[in-house]
Amino acid sequence: MPADNPIDEALTAGPVVPTEATPLAIQVEGLKKAFRIPTHRIDSFKERALRMFSSGDYRELRALDGVSFEVRQGEFFGIVGRNGSGKSTLLKLLASIYRADEGKIRMAGRLAPFIELGVGFNVELTARENVVLNGVMMGLTPAEASSRLEAVLEFAELEEFVDLKLKNYSSGMLVRLAFATMLQADADVLLIDEVLAVGDASFQQKCADAFRRMKNEGKTIVLVTHEMATVEAYCHRAMLIADGKIQLLGAPNEIAAEYLRLNFQKDAGSGIAVGTDGDGVRLLDAWVADAAGERATSVEHGTPVRFHVEIELERDVSDIGVGFVLANADGLGMFQFGLPIENPDGGTKLTKGQRVRIDSEMENSLAPGRYYVHCGVQRHQAGGEDVSLYAHNAFDFLVFGGPPTKGLISPAHELKAVIDPEPGA
Repeated sequence: MPADNPIDEALTAGPVVPTEATPLAIQVEGLKKAFRIPTHRIDSFKERALRMFSSGDYRELRALDGVSFEVRQGEFFGIVGRNGSGKSTLLKLLASIYRADEGKIRMAGRLAPFIELGVGFNVELTARENVVLNGVMMGLTPAEASSRLEAVLEFAELEEFVDLKLKNYSSGMLVRLAFATMLQADADVLLIDEVLAVGDASFQQKCADAFRRMKNEGKTIVLVTHEMATVEAYCHRAMLIADGKIQLLGAPNEIAAEYLRLNFQKDAGSGIAVGTDGDGVRLLDAWVADAAGERATSVEHGTPVRFHVEIELERDVSDIGVGFVLANADGLGMFQFGLPIENPDGGTKLTKGQRVRIDSEMENSLAPGRYYVHCGVQRHQAGGEDVSLYAHNAFDFLVFGGPPTKGLISPAHELKAVIDPEPGA
């Protein structure tokens, strides 16, 4: 029995999966693009007149440096990267908004670029007039554009406001109309830049359903986004760009993990309390390490958290121990642990000038976010414990990746439902 609406029908039909035998839709070879940025700012007509005949000083900003890749017909292809990496420049080159300095772009089929929702709308015209006008700009005839007006308004839930000028629309109404208009593009290749997070929760779900429908119909889509969940949910393949070059091209989950790593590894830790002096003890260093033993500022969820603390004794002491408290960004202590410090010979006496390094490894079921480690050194005496050193926020680190959670931790777990075969027995 056929589905009642085209979205359900497309979803039940199953997605079109491109293979190596599928013809190419986009081929990019050795693409380069640079911009000239003036080093001297001109703020007045006098300065402009004085510098009218001077060549000016510029610095070169290389946005793309030898980018090459291919997208096959029916492929949902994601492009990700940090701000300033060159991904939006690449999209504008594909859309012929910019001209490349070097390289080639080959594209099969009719192209529809959606670099920014609502571009091309005239706020002095009504929704009816704007939908028809935008349809014509996308290559439809006026009659074809008019015939799709009802579908656009129904999707955007704006039937009552069809003859209202756009200058009287709210921002939410505008993006709903723009997204609904985009969906009517009768194109082979769609270039889309960050348009999924529009409208309220119910409209975002409609957008998600529409994207799945386009994917299942075999539309070729190139999507630039910062949302890794979107990349993993929709894309067949993805590409990571950094500093104008391709860093990685492959499966969406691999690209998402590498993007998060690239994002957070440059987010240096703060508040490291190196050089903190206590009563006879000095904190020399404290750091988080990755799997290779290199210093790091972030750890991926599910991989062990390894951190190291180095202290130096400023006088002879004995019976000391070191303790740690792990706290979240709100200062909530999550748990604590520690150990006594002993010499290799088993004795507890340490002499002035001795250095001790404490190595720790912790299972990482922490939810994404920033965490702080407080460090303390205690001297055990008959009269009780005397704190020799305390470093609040001795160091911090970021946890990224992992499943979404509303809690503080996201431990590995299993769920199973058991149904009573004889209810009421």
